[in-house]
Amino acid sequence: MSIRLFNTLTRQKEEFISLEPGKVKMYVCGPTVYNYIHIGNARPAIVFDTLRRYLKYRGYAVTFVQNITDVDDKLIRAANQENTTVKELADRYTEAYNADLASLNVLPPDIQPRVMETIPEIIDFVQGLVEKGFAYESEGDVYFRTGRFNEYGKLSHQPLEELQAGARVEVNEKKESPLDFALWKSAKPGEITWESPWGLGRPGWHIECSAMALKFLGETMDIHAGGTDLVFPHHENEIAQSECLTGKVFARYWLHNGMLNIDNEKMSKSLGNFLLTRELVERYSGQLIRFFLLSGHYRGPINFSQDLLDQAANGLDRIKTAYTNVLHRMETARPEEPNGLAEEQSATISRLREQFIAEMDDDLNTANGITVLFEVAKEANLYLRNDNVGREQLEAYRQLFHEFAEVLGLKLDQAEELLDEEIEKLIAERTEARKARNFARSDEIRDLLTEKGIILEDTPQGVRWRRK
Repeated sequence: MSIRLFNTLTRQKEEFISLEPGKVKMYVCGPTVYNYIHIGNARPAIVFDTLRRYLKYRGYAVTFVQNITDVDDKLIRAANQENTTVKELADRYTEAYNADLASLNVLPPDIQPRVMETIPEIIDFVQGLVEKGFAYESEGDVYFRTGRFNEYGKLSHQPLEELQAGARVEVNEKKESPLDFALWKSAKPGEITWESPWGLGRPGWHIECSAMALKFLGETMDIHAGGTDLVFPHHENEIAQSECLTGKVFARYWLHNGMLNIDNEKMSKSLGNFLLTRELVERYSGQLIRFFLLSGHYRGPINFSQDLLDQAANGLDRIKTAYTNVLHRMETARPEEPNGLAEEQSATISRLREQFIAEMDDDLNTANGITVLFEVAKEANLYLRNDNVGREQLEAYRQLFHEFAEVLGLKLDQAEELLDEEIEKLIAERTEARKARNFARSDEIRDLLTEKGIILEDTPQGVRWRRK
């Protein structure tokens, strides 16, 4: 079996073949850190974290780079409004961004470069384009000549003529062409600036990712990813400036996730449906948000609503309950079981593993991958109905749950970590009350725990609990 990914560049699924056998160089566009991230920003972070996890699961060593844009018009405006420096603002929101992603169980990148730390490389990159005639200086600004790159528009699949005809850009007499874009911007009063061959100034937006990718991943990478909103102009411009400088293919596979709507409407502050990731995590949980965002195929749009979130919560709870059932039964299971039953379960587990890999190989189909995880829960529960379950097969089911959950970034054991000292004491007290046949107190404690979101289940093996 081989992994197939939908390449935006070719508009088709292609077999994934890395440049270097067993290794993957991957770059995902990061945030502009002028505020807290919203739930739409969380989707690409979760999607491509899952791709990274899956590539590792399939045996690849992945170098994962995600940048931080800490110099930008939005940052400058926000810093001025808050009467602080751009760096202080960027540091604060970078820390918040990383904390938000940690709450979603997104692994930290191997490398997280920032614009302010890459200025020399950016200047060298721009200088190289100027020397080759692909860029020009105009009154302290430096622009890229889009007309010099014959393949401009190949990612968004728009010919240069159509882009020029439909260009919605401000009139700028400094440019040779309306589609030319800024690589370096001359200093304005009160802005953060650096010395350059063209005078004081700062980088344009598009150049930063190209310079960082070149620095940390070389001239050609395997995968470049981000939201569909970045296809044009950001990723289109990255291709143009990078391939003109190096003469090499910039990225071999381009992956883009679809957008997120709120109650079937585009998320915007003006509509009052702007949802910050950290607020949603506090209200629900990072695990539920992650599970929900992976429940649809990454390339399609996904609708966020309370009803759909409730459905996801019920589904996640079913999976966690089945996993907990397995762990609980392992405590009393016999070491061995009848050969016929063991062979049957081994075949089932092998089939489920192969099915999960087949679904995830097919363009990271996490929706179908989750369906297989539901199937694991179903088969595990059916197996547990047998009187002769063996510890070895239970361990195999536990391992299968763990494998799939690790790829999807889910923590099935998390509920045990959330049980605080107060609830532990209440459960112990209820157990003693039942032994003393004090059922009034037992029921009172059950009701109290229910109010705290803890559901108790009395089983022959003892008391179990789960979150609502």
